[in-house]
Amino acid sequence: MATAQRPTKLSLRAIFFDLDNTLIPTKHGDKKACDQLISWLVRNDHMSNSDAEEIVYTYLRIFRKCPHNPEVELNAWRLQLWSSALGGRYEHLKDAIYQQWLRLRFHFLALTSEVVDLLIQLRSSYLLVLITNGTSPSQWEKVDRLNLRRYFDGIFVSGDLPWEKPHPSIFFEACQFLGVEPHECIMIGDKMETDILGGVKAGLAATFLIQTSQTQPATEVKPDHVLSSVMELTHFLPKRPLMKRPTLPLVSDEDTNSNSSDGS
Repeated sequence: MATAQRPTKLSLRAIFFDLDNTLIPTKHGDKKACDQLISWLVRNDHMSNSDAEEIVYTYLRIFRKCPHNPEVELNAWRLQLWSSALGGRYEHLKDAIYQQWLRLRFHFLALTSEVVDLLIQLRSSYLLVLITNGTSPSQWEKVDRLNLRRYFDGIFVSGDLPWEKPHPSIFFEACQFLGVEPHECIMIGDKMETDILGGVKAGLAATFLIQTSQTQPATEVKPDHVLSSVMELTHFLPKRPLMKRPTLPLVSDEDTNSNSSDGS
C-alpha cells in the first residue's frame, strides 16, 4: 500500500489518540487489578496464596491472548475464561470473582487527573478523536465505564468499521467525520505497527510514539517524536486560540466482528 505524501509544515486542527496504554494504562492496570484480586481471594475465600496466584495469572494470560471472541457475548466470554482458570475445585466462585475483577479493573484503568486536565486543555484549541482497535463490546465498555465520551469529538472503534489500524482508511474516516484533512492531524499511540505506521500511511502531519518497556517491532517507518508519557505532548504543539466547536454527527457504536485489540 502506498504511503500518502506528508506535509512539511504543521498546521494542526485535530489530534488522534490511541486508547490502550496511551491514555489508559491497560497492561499495567490489569496487572494491578489481578494483584489486588489475589489478596481479595485469600482474604474472602480462604484460598491459599499459591492457588489464588495460579488462578488469577492463568486468567490474565488467556485473557490477554484473546480478550474477546466476538461470536460470544462479552460477559459470557469472560466467564468462560474464568471457568477455565478456576478449574473444577473453585468453578463455583466464577461470578463473584468476575464482578470483583471488573470493579478492580476499571478502578485501575481510570484516567488520571493529569490526563483529564490535558484532554480538557487540548480540546479548548483542537478537535480530539479516539481511534482504537478491538471488538465493539470490549472497547465501548472501556469508553462508557471510564466516561470518555465527554473528552472527544469522535470515537472510532475498529470493530464498528471495515478496517483497523494501520489501515489508512480508519484515519480517513475520522478526517471526513471532523471535516479536516489528514495533513491537519497528528496521531499519538504506543504501537509502531498500528499507530505510527497507520499515521504515516494516512499522510498525517506527525506521529508521536509513547515509549513503553515493550520491544517495538521493526517497521518501514519511524515516529516523528518519541514521548515517555502522553503528558509531554503539549511541548510539541503550536499555540492556538480557543476554538468554536463545529456541529458533528453522533458517533456510531454499532457492534461488528473485529477481534484485534490495542489492549485487553
